[in-house]
Amino acid sequence: MPVHNADITVIFEEIADLLEIEGANTFRIRAYRNAARILGDLPQEARVLVERGDDLTRLPGIGADLAGKIDEIVTTGHCSLLERLRRELPPAITELLKIPGLGPKRVKALYHDLDVQTVEQLHRAAQDGRIRSLHGFGEKTEQNILQAVQAHASQSRRFKLATAAQYAEALRAFLQAIPGVQQVIVAGSFRRMRETVGDLDILVTATPDSKVMQRFTAYDEVAEVFSAGETRASILLKCGMQVDLRVVAQQSYGAALHYFTGSKSHNIAVRRIAQQLGLKVNEYGVFRGAQRIAGDSEESVYRAVGLPYIPPELREDRGEIEAARAGRLPQLVELTDLRGDLHAHTKSSDGHGSLRDMALAAKALGLEYLAITDHSRHLTIAHGLDPLQLARQCDEIDRLNTQLDGITLLKGIEVDILEDGSLDLPDGVLARLDLVVGAVHSRFNLSRAKQTERILRAMDHPHFTLLAHPSGRLIEKREPYDVDMLRIIRHAKQRGCYLELNANPERLDLLDSHCQSAREEGVLVSIDSDAHSTFDFANLRYGIGQARRGWLEKSDVLNTRPLAALRKLIKRTM
Repeated sequence: MPVHNADITVIFEEIADLLEIEGANTFRIRAYRNAARILGDLPQEARVLVERGDDLTRLPGIGADLAGKIDEIVTTGHCSLLERLRRELPPAITELLKIPGLGPKRVKALYHDLDVQTVEQLHRAAQDGRIRSLHGFGEKTEQNILQAVQAHASQSRRFKLATAAQYAEALRAFLQAIPGVQQVIVAGSFRRMRETVGDLDILVTATPDSKVMQRFTAYDEVAEVFSAGETRASILLKCGMQVDLRVVAQQSYGAALHYFTGSKSHNIAVRRIAQQLGLKVNEYGVFRGAQRIAGDSEESVYRAVGLPYIPPELREDRGEIEAARAGRLPQLVELTDLRGDLHAHTKSSDGHGSLRDMALAAKALGLEYLAITDHSRHLTIAHGLDPLQLARQCDEIDRLNTQLDGITLLKGIEVDILEDGSLDLPDGVLARLDLVVGAVHSRFNLSRAKQTERILRAMDHPHFTLLAHPSGRLIEKREPYDVDMLRIIRHAKQRGCYLELNANPERLDLLDSHCQSAREEGVLVSIDSDAHSTFDFANLRYGIGQARRGWLEKSDVLNTRPLAALRKLIKRTM
């Protein structure tokens, strides 16, 4: 069975959780968490590196011990350390960690003090009022836990887009290699580049003698086969993701692709237009009575109902039909439109590459400039830079730029926005930089009014250029902080500064709706990788997907400009 980076990440995260519940050494726990994060962001499959015999210790943050465990997981599909830890603790205890608000420390207290080992036991303990008596909990925390358990029970599992991509792309390659298979495309929310994906819908065209269905249901990663027919099969992968495969006729391929890409509300809107024209649209084609008049391509489906082709990322019934009718559909930004990246870290703070390493990796992707924005001193966990360290880095960037060819490094900083809205570094050092990226990394629980005022005051700073990951959310881990985003967008317009769309798959922040608002207000958005290693620039594709969902065109994106034009724009904010 192929092992994906997401599988190794899950194992390392569970090891870290179990070690923390056991009370293990903090540095050991952190090593596994860092390795899980690094592998989760790694665009290359570790499996491929192992099969090639590459030295895994060359990966950032991976020492000999972790490299050995990765090799063990890839080779055997198991990890002996995890199996030992599971034997030492109750088997269902890690399920408790999926409840929002329960970290390993609280799970440890619940287990040791109340013998809570399962979600069901947690629910009963909260209902009975036994949790509030524990040190560090209280009545309010108990009620929050009760509500979180109830919400958890009603939620179906979803996968982050980048995680889903690991399974989708491996499965697509597997199906494409089957004799007789002609076309393979993953439809559904994955094709629409949603931030999270519930399941995968795959469409295939194939010759009549192809064994695609038999091969699909026998795929190595299948845990359960729900159904298997001549043209449709449904399976559950071992990771918990459901995959539906449909073999469709070439003459219906476009209609099926349109139907199974969705969204449901978009499809209903298109069918309503068709009905007004005396037509019927379904997964088999567009029909006038019994006559098929379109359906071999998606373009033909839209053309039949009087619309231009609508890109998948826009198909959410949020005005795209009206825009198409009026000829106002945006020409969506493409990955190849990006000329640079304005948010990246080096090993000077919490990154893993040198200045030169990051510059050459960005150049290899075709970028012309890269802003180095290590953390400022307030974020001690990230080894943030103080004024002297930042000044030394500026000198080093100046020297390196005289040696680099085809890529220019910009001097920057990801400076903490403090609670009062001030910036974490003095004006003297900020004045030397090409750009200043401001970010909230603390006090996420301020009221809406205070959080908004905090950010507005920071944006008013004369050296402020760009607001990083503006909502502060981590998908499925941390909700956005409460802030008046429209007010922030309008203030950015007034102030002449910019907003970031952070392409890290854990963030994808700005929200797509806020991208639309920024576009409508005339505020440029910078699509940035927030790279912490040379591998992370590959995440820019997810930022582009989010930008396209937010209706952004090339002209709406700050870092589609060539360097000379960019310098003029960012200089205005200083």
